[in-house]
Amino acid sequence: MTEKAIPILPCRTVQPVLDFYTVLGFKVTFHQKTPNPYAVVERGGIQLHFFGMRQYEPAESYSTCCVHTDDVDELHEVFRARLKAAYGRIPTRGLPRIGPLKDTSHGVRQFLVTDPGGNCLRIGQRTSRNQHHRPPPEETFSRALHHASLLADSKEDPAGAAKIIDRVLGIAGERPTPVQLLRLLVLRADVAGRLGDEETARSALAEAAAVHLTAQERESVPDDLGRLEELKG
Repeated sequence: MTEKAIPILPCRTVQPVLDFYTVLGFKVTFHQKTPNPYAVVERGGIQLHFFGMRQYEPAESYSTCCVHTDDVDELHEVFRARLKAAYGRIPTRGLPRIGPLKDTSHGVRQFLVTDPGGNCLRIGQRTSRNQHHRPPPEETFSRALHHASLLADSKEDPAGAAKIIDRVLGIAGERPTPVQLLRLLVLRADVAGRLGDEETARSALAEAAAVHLTAQERESVPDDLGRLEELKG
């Protein structure tokens, strides 16, 4: 016996969603315009269905689904390259958008893609058999980074992440390690950009770029350094 689950996702109008997935390399395998708008896109083993809903508000959507892959780094790079080729830039805020590639606290390396209909695809690769969230670290700055990352990427609450980072970096008498400081500042710049706070984003990027790391420390944070260069560019 074989089973397969296929998500059916809402959108206000179908065509912009199909155009977006075509950019990502999907093929439209079905498109019904009347009596009810409905469409299907496929790429490899991924199949997504969409239906039109006039009263639907994409910016307020909570619609999401998980996509499992055995090479999340490659898929992230392919999607980014296709988006840049189509749009002249990589959209990281608003709709549509693609998020950074990160290792999560529940044993998955993932990134998020949100389409013009507000539907979020959580595309990930398992890095551990244990899929439960790890307990937050006890150390002050590691704990703050843990919670801020969850808010920014898992819950898509950049304002909440910003509050945590600002609070922990304002603690008197305690300082993060250079690696912790870099990671906190890169995330702060990231969420500031999502919130449209360009001044804070520029300030955080400048501070992050000024953090001195040893060669060994740089090797421990490739994702954060890559995100720093992307945000600077």
